Amino acid sequence: MSAVPSLPPADDASIGLELPTITDEFMKARLSTIDTYTVAILRKGPNYRRPDVDPIIWEHGRRNMALGQAGLLPIVCPSADETDFAGVGILTVPVARATEILGEDPAIKRGVLTVELHQIRGFPGAGLPAGN
Repeated sequence: MSAVPSLPPADDASIGLELPTITDEFMKARLSTIDTYTVAILRKGPNYRRPDVDPIIWEHGRRNMALGQAGLLPIVCPSADETDFAGVGILTVPVARATEILGEDPAIKRGVLTVELHQIRGFPGAGLPAGN
């Protein structure tokens, strides 16, 4: 069995990053908390025509906020660019249940948005920081 070649350390200082040291023990402890989630990747669908779809997008957003308040969709990230990528969300349920839940989304039902679902792993309690 051949040895894994050692990698040079990242030169984070050269790009202005000062990162904390992460020990093997910290990594093992953190990895022991990993759980499964579902990521929803949204794209603009065949019926996406602004401003005609704005009321549907509004109701899509309202439903996302309700799902968030219910603990089912804690992370919602709408796209900020002008591509066909519409956003991403992380659901706390398996893919099969996410399929049912998102199948009732008004924008998805009307072809304004399409969704692709994938099982992912993540760390409970992880979230987006306030402000930037």
